[in-house]
Amino acid sequence: MTTNSHSMLKARAGAALLMGLLMLGGSGTLLAQQDYVGAEYCANCHPLDPSEADNGADWRTSGHRFILQEGELAQNRALPLPEGFSWDDISYVVGGHSAKAIYLDDTGHIITSTTDREGNPVDGMNQYNLLTGEWSDFHPGEDKPYDCGGCHTTGYNPGGNMPGLPGIEGSFKFAGVQCEVCHGPGGTMAVDQSAEACGTCHKHPDTDGIEAVDGFIRSEGQYSEFKAGAHANLSCVSCHNPHKPAEFSIKKQCADCHSELAAKYATSFKGEAGIQCEDCHMPYATLAAQPLGPHQGDRRTHIFNIDTRNGVSMFTEDGSEVKLTDGKAAVTLDFVCQRCHQGKSVEVLSNFAKGFHDKY
Repeated sequence: MTTNSHSMLKARAGAALLMGLLMLGGSGTLLAQQDYVGAEYCANCHPLDPSEADNGADWRTSGHRFILQEGELAQNRALPLPEGFSWDDISYVVGGHSAKAIYLDDTGHIITSTTDREGNPVDGMNQYNLLTGEWSDFHPGEDKPYDCGGCHTTGYNPGGNMPGLPGIEGSFKFAGVQCEVCHGPGGTMAVDQSAEACGTCHKHPDTDGIEAVDGFIRSEGQYSEFKAGAHANLSCVSCHNPHKPAEFSIKKQCADCHSELAAKYATSFKGEAGIQCEDCHMPYATLAAQPLGPHQGDRRTHIFNIDTRNGVSMFTEDGSEVKLTDGKAAVTLDFVCQRCHQGKSVEVLSNFAKGFHDKY
């Protein structure tokens, strides 16, 4: 970018900031009067210039932005519609970035009934799974209001409803997780970088444990997994840049902290074969949308610990939670090993896995 371009950019940003200050109130009480201004306002100082590394540009491609989006914008994305609906019927789309998409109708209720190809009404077939290209059921046939705004929106207020959308519980300033959710409204820029801050949303709300469903860890409980894992003393941003899409957000590799172990592992037959640390220590034991195999969900777990014993289950007897011992959890060999070694028994794999890093 040229010097003149930088000068023009700064002038625009300064003018926008001055206008924002005037709109927000007089000096002296400014911080007390901050209101949500939206990501486009933040872009005045964080320009969307592809020639420069920028948190604003990264955020625009992240799942945080797309966790809730107006239908008039979402229709420009490569998303199909539930059978029997047009984009005129869609008020918002939930997700559609990495795992699944769920649709709200023109009253703000979650669409739970669709039609078959002959036009006959059916319950379900309302959740689109991006990794498989298939439709599946999400609360089929239920009268399902949208009550996820506390974690899917910016400037959320639990009272009332959005204008004209009685199916949406609560109201909000902006759809999606925008800058001000983490940085504070207006110009406050008060950022809490603790894991607990991320855990405000990335945690199962109904338990202090790790919820499970259908033989997998339930999605959106990364904080619960993390606290029960081997890295509970770190923060999420120790490894992740929260502005980037998750798959591109890693800013520290395992070898950065575990250098001696990583160097030894690199010379093992598995290391030379290109198998990465996370392939075993962060297996796909978590499920957001649809299983990709008998022991493969669609998201990696953040537990890291591995239980190499034969004949143990990762889950409680009723299958509703991950087992905890003194607050800690471990993934089992059916997820760690059998996802790839499907023809091997857990007993054989257990003998191989025990003390692996000491043997190889």
